[in-house]
Amino acid sequence: MRRVIVGLLLAAVGFACVLMPWTFYLLVLVIALFCLYELNKLCEVKGQPLEYPVAVLGVFLYALFASTGALHKWEGVLVAGIVIGAFAIGMYGEESGYFARTANTLLAVLYIGKLLTYFIFIRQIPHDGFAWTLYAIVLVALSDIFGMFGGTAIGRHRFSRISPKKTVEGSVGSLLLVGVVATALALIPQLHMQLWQGAAIGVLTNVAAQAGDLVESALKRDAGVKDAGSVIQGHGGMLDRFDSYLFGGTAFFAALHLVGLLKVQ
Repeated sequence: MRRVIVGLLLAAVGFACVLMPWTFYLLVLVIALFCLYELNKLCEVKGQPLEYPVAVLGVFLYALFASTGALHKWEGVLVAGIVIGAFAIGMYGEESGYFARTANTLLAVLYIGKLLTYFIFIRQIPHDGFAWTLYAIVLVALSDIFGMFGGTAIGRHRFSRISPKKTVEGSVGSLLLVGVVATALALIPQLHMQLWQGAAIGVLTNVAAQAGDLVESALKRDAGVKDAGSVIQGHGGMLDRFDSYLFGGTAFFAALHLVGLLKVQ
């Protein structure tokens, strides 16, 4: 019950922030920085912490450039700056693990900073950004919910050693149910899409969301911890709660292009 109540409160805050673009951009940034902090803790457990100031600056600039529409112009310079900064600052740390720390820093910025910017891109879609953002959030959230309840109710076969609680039945049930919901939501006039487009978006988003959950589970198993953090009661940390959104939002944005609802500019 506590997990459900906390989840509903988070959903209410999220939906309220979506109303205004800049409140949503700020929410994405806050989530990203929390996730980065928890990822750094996982790396510390492994003895290879990030070059944390460089990572924080990189994630912040990714969100800032995406919010202001400048990322397409400056992303190359940003990535180069992160690489150079991580190598330069890493020289002042311990010699052991130097390469791993710098590599982890770049990967962390791309994993969290880069992937979360796709939700900003979705919110920036002209005229329909609000509706598309809600659609994406609902699909990813339902991927988690259906997978959890389906696995609890009928799950019998373990899906992967990486995540022992994830079952084949829960995974397949989540895929089918999210596909049905996404198809039904295609009937909303504001979305301007056909049923097959809704189904395709739902399937691609669900597969990516489940993959995001498995990736974060692999990171935790590698570090030998149960949760990435404890900031959200009943859900673990921010990274535990939003791991599915990292991959899910990216796949959703890509799916809009693949089904012809967005054109490459």
